[in-house]
Amino acid sequence: MDPAIEVFLKGLIIAACGLAALLANPAIRYFLRKIEPPAPKDDTLVLDPNRTLPGGRWIGILERAGVFGCLVMGFPAGLAFIIAIKGLGRYPELRAQANPRVGELFIIGTLASLLWAAAFAGIAYWGVRAW
Repeated sequence: MDPAIEVFLKGLIIAACGLAALLANPAIRYFLRKIEPPAPKDDTLVLDPNRTLPGGRWIGILERAGVFGCLVMGFPAGLAFIIAIKGLGRYPELRAQANPRVGELFIIGTLASLLWAAAFAGIAYWGVRAW
């Protein structure tokens, strides 16, 4: 096979897996809705994404991009920086919440997001190495 085509196909595998890693918001939100208890009588949910922890969608996208990039480039130590930045950045908001369940959902959502990105990084790594 022509080396240029091989490089293009490997790049396509990495790009497709990277895109799949970034597009996890619907899956993560579905997962969090499944583990959240039913809404009380006033119809307020514990994790209202626009009110409880605003900016979570963009933080999650950037988090998954960082995780995917670190793992694909062979820099797993970068995951510690990503987790630390996210945890320290959200700490004041999590401490200010009256409901401790918000912190639990934050941790569950973060771990689900990290696993999603790591899974697609593994698929990309396997797809490129199997060539």
